[in-house]
Amino acid sequence: MSAAALVADAATAHAQVRLSGVGKSYRRAATTFVALEGIDLAVARSEFVSIIGPSGCGKSTVLLIMAGLVAPTQGSVTVDAAPVNAPLTNVGIVFQRDLLFDWRTVLGNVLLQAEVRGLDRRASTERALGLLAQAGLGGFENRYPWELSGGMRQRVAICRALLHRADLLLLDEPFGALDALTRDQMNLDLQAIWGEHRTTAVLVTHSISEAVFLSDRVFIMGSRPGRIVDTLAIDLPRPRTVEMRETEAFVRYQRLLREGIGHP
Repeated sequence: MSAAALVADAATAHAQVRLSGVGKSYRRAATTFVALEGIDLAVARSEFVSIIGPSGCGKSTVLLIMAGLVAPTQGSVTVDAAPVNAPLTNVGIVFQRDLLFDWRTVLGNVLLQAEVRGLDRRASTERALGLLAQAGLGGFENRYPWELSGGMRQRVAICRALLHRADLLLLDEPFGALDALTRDQMNLDLQAIWGEHRTTAVLVTHSISEAVFLSDRVFIMGSRPGRIVDTLAIDLPRPRTVEMRETEAFVRYQRLLREGIGHP
């Protein structure tokens, strides 16, 4: 059995994150809009998974339900076998917009997590500096967000999300607004940071190449209503390189995902 298949089996048997029969509906006037229906997925500890699918299929809603920020209409959500009935506290979330405060320095933005959570200032500062150095931002601690490129700002956002040693990292199209070259570098940076900390990660992305590059498994969603239509295990060695995207195996995974979504 391949390594990727073993991970998939472990996720099913001993899931850190599990969604079972999850649905989400919205009432609009006299009608009910079903956004999600019958979502079943499991994510193992330290696994990196992606969710892809057509626009409007509910990928981001699934992520928000995992975080406890949106309540499902049907089904159940558990993290570490505990039901999710309120916003999770031990989670890091990174959105497409970095949501940095321009009046705070890079270090100040990362340390916002420590201030909100009442963490030890000295230990948090040491960890923040280490994360920034690992993200290629050593020496930028006292710069302000408006002095940084888009990719650098997203690195700061990822460092902030990891400062409190979150058990779960949720990423909602974090690189969607970046140019192709910067996005490639961010994929490498995120892979390196994840490889160091092995935080369980769930990425929502529209990029098939990005999903293959970063993931152990990819969940494919269909729409109307949103549901999981297939799962693909990515059995490629790590760390992955940009050159690997030209290999026959990588291209085959992209083709399988494109076919799963229904793209030609």
